[in-house]
Amino acid sequence: MTQPVLFLAHGTPMNALRGNQFTDDWRRFIADRHPPRAILVISAHWETFGTFITASDHPRTIHDFSGFPQSLSEIRYPCPGEPELANHICHHSSGDIEPNSDRGLDHGVWSILVHLFPNANIPVLQLSLDRGKSPAEFLALGRSLRWLRDDAVLVIGSGNMVHNIRQWMRDPGGPFDWARAFDRAATNALENRDFTALANYTTLPGAELAVPTPEHFLPALVIAGMSAPSDKLQMTEYPPISLENCSMRSFAFVSTSESTTRH
Repeated sequence: MTQPVLFLAHGTPMNALRGNQFTDDWRRFIADRHPPRAILVISAHWETFGTFITASDHPRTIHDFSGFPQSLSEIRYPCPGEPELANHICHHSSGDIEPNSDRGLDHGVWSILVHLFPNANIPVLQLSLDRGKSPAEFLALGRSLRWLRDDAVLVIGSGNMVHNIRQWMRDPGGPFDWARAFDRAATNALENRDFTALANYTTLPGAELAVPTPEHFLPALVIAGMSAPSDKLQMTEYPPISLENCSMRSFAFVSTSESTTRH
């Protein structure tokens, strides 16, 4: 069965420790669906020059943060890897993707998966973000990986549509006009399948403050590229009453043979 593709707003690493409306919605995206044979995650927190994929048998849990409770650093996500699948993806990419057997899984991966697949019994791979790629090239990367959906691989982009830590530290409440404007424009582009506008996100209203650096937004482009014309779009809908609500919008593209209830 064709797997959906998900973009999940991972927010603070503290989401790994607690259930809330956002983590509940992550789970709803995969509720009642056939389990994948493997999971591929594109996280905002692995940036490289060139594109790499984890290729170890047992990827380690990376705690790539500081200043959080010790309980967060004690989390382990002991999932298996799948080097054979990683090498197959590399071969299929004609050399554009290279294996990396040393890299583990960062919090953009495991802070989500502890909620979606708490048993950690499904192989997990992580794909890096190439700093040399343009936004349009991330869309193209997604299109080149679309075949994974029919191979029972669940692909997840992990980032945030709106991500401005400095503004968050100054005023986590908001709301901010620029955040609302960018959220609305990006949502309209997704709903209209105007992925060219999405790739040209720097021209959208509020982009300068909503996306001051690209790494949290780029995984959304890969997921958009993996969508099929017949897919249904599911999207979380939070009233834009705070910066957090604007930041935590998530979405999924689901095959028409799947359940397509909007939530």
